[in-house]
Amino acid sequence: MARAAHRLSGILFILVTVTACRPLNLPLNASADSNIRPARITNEITQSNLNLAIEYIRQGDYEGALEALNRARQADPDYSPVYNVYGLLYQQIGQPARAEESFKQAIGLNNNDSSTLNNYGRLLCQQGRVVEAEKTFLRAAENPLYQTPEIALTNAGLCLDNHGRKRQAEDYYREALQLDPAVPQALLKMCEIILKRNEHLSARDFLRRYQQVARHTPRSLWLGIQIENALGDKDAVSSYALLLRNSFPDSAEAGLLSRSGIR
Repeated sequence: MARAAHRLSGILFILVTVTACRPLNLPLNASADSNIRPARITNEITQSNLNLAIEYIRQGDYEGALEALNRARQADPDYSPVYNVYGLLYQQIGQPARAEESFKQAIGLNNNDSSTLNNYGRLLCQQGRVVEAEKTFLRAAENPLYQTPEIALTNAGLCLDNHGRKRQAEDYYREALQLDPAVPQALLKMCEIILKRNEHLSARDFLRRYQQVARHTPRSLWLGIQIENALGDKDAVSSYALLLRNSFPDSAEAGLLSRSGIR
């Protein structure tokens, strides 16, 4: 459960960087290619300020985050995760050009830093550079040292999904779930896809798997309502509807429920 919950957090851009700040152990079956290398360990000053910057970003204290990052960079100017977090910070405050520059600097220092590649892919996707984004996500996923390639594959799917490439997106979701059957966003997106095909029992299965690893969202509850309504389970419909009304009364999905006439 805890590992699965981390998958959901990892897809959120801030938390993806946490794994980037930890040195990775070389797997026994990893390639001996000298271009494939684990993240190096930095000094305590850099690491503590980097962790502090990440926490400041979570709290919305961007000025504090920038100050902490500057201290981290001063202590170790060649530690790639510092520039990864710079990129996240600049992306968050609406400076995409500086974000891209920072991500590229991180990749220049460690061209196999999959956390940075994953974050950079998200930036490219947000800018509509879908082909570049897809290649960047795949580059992250193909690194044999990356501990969570399913995150990059799920993000590739989300990117293509949002730009109309539904069939390819589904392939990425399925590939991510083959690596880890408990990736929440991949499970929820597969539920949506299967529901649109009116395969209600399969959609129910994906939603139940999602419920085992993540908390409900307005979207997941609305999917549950549609699935159970189609399958004729009135008690399940009522249960989902009650949760949606009580937990997310101002959501768009609660509005859809009100207009649907479902009770």
